[in-house]
Amino acid sequence: MWINLKLKSNSNIQFFKSILLKNKPLVVLLILCIVMSILNERFWTWGNIITVLRQTSINAVIATGMTFAILIGGIDLSVGSVLAICGAMAASMISSGVDAPLAILVSLLLGLGIGLVNGLLISKGRLQPFIATLGTMTLLRGFTLVYTQGKPISTSGGIGSGAFSEIGKGYLFYIPIPIYIMMIVFIIAYYVLRHLRMGRYIYSLGSNEEATMYSGIKTDRVKLFVYSASGFLAALAGIIVTARLGSAQPTAGVGYELDAIAAVVLGGTSMSGGIGTISGTVIGALIIGLLNNALNLLQVPSYYQDVAKGVVILIAVLLDRKQKASR
Repeated sequence: MWINLKLKSNSNIQFFKSILLKNKPLVVLLILCIVMSILNERFWTWGNIITVLRQTSINAVIATGMTFAILIGGIDLSVGSVLAICGAMAASMISSGVDAPLAILVSLLLGLGIGLVNGLLISKGRLQPFIATLGTMTLLRGFTLVYTQGKPISTSGGIGSGAFSEIGKGYLFYIPIPIYIMMIVFIIAYYVLRHLRMGRYIYSLGSNEEATMYSGIKTDRVKLFVYSASGFLAALAGIIVTARLGSAQPTAGVGYELDAIAAVVLGGTSMSGGIGTISGTVIGALIIGLLNNALNLLQVPSYYQDVAKGVVILIAVLLDRKQKASR
């Protein structure tokens, strides 16, 4: 009897442990919420929750594209620079009197085109994703400074400025528009990865590129799709940031690629590709957003905040390597 109870107890512990290991990002998110609710009474207020979600939306949109890139075993370091140049393009068109829908469409197409170039450099040019996107990151950052002449471009004055600003500042049913955009992006990305053939190709390419190629799948087309999607979503994030601030900053997006990578890795996506989910990226982006919010509420100086985020990222990568080694 005693032996049976002990075996049942061990079985329950193993089951509970396996549940925790399978849901590590969610467990981290819950622990962070519990700790912050104890340390600061303002944490669970409606205003603070909405602030966290709105601030998270920018990183979350970029991280969705980054998830695609990392799932195929690549990376996209150019997303911050794409955000900056597309935001500058949208702001200059709005200030020149162009209608908001046309300015948004041109900026999104610009981001899509830049992503396509990244995809061509990697698939046809056979460059490593890190090198290719590092090159375009530097090129676009320099081009943004030339285009803006190192000065902010205001969106005020144009006939479409009012409608454009609604994207970043507007509300629908007391919830900011960027949060809706983030949710739509997540739903579409989830559908692509879970229910479309392209999603299966992305996982297959990240697991074993050679086997995927020999099975008849056009791996170059998958890479073009992935990097085009990443560029498109970075441009969308640039439009949201520009609309929110009412101007395009030449230095916008600096460091955003690191936050996006952190969100993807914290969400459980393997840096070596083939393993990961969009729902994990959602949780990872929320962890980064909550961590930023927590450090602000606790009045931690900004340079210590970077140290804290760096430690979290390193721990996540080390756990990923340990989990991979144990398989």
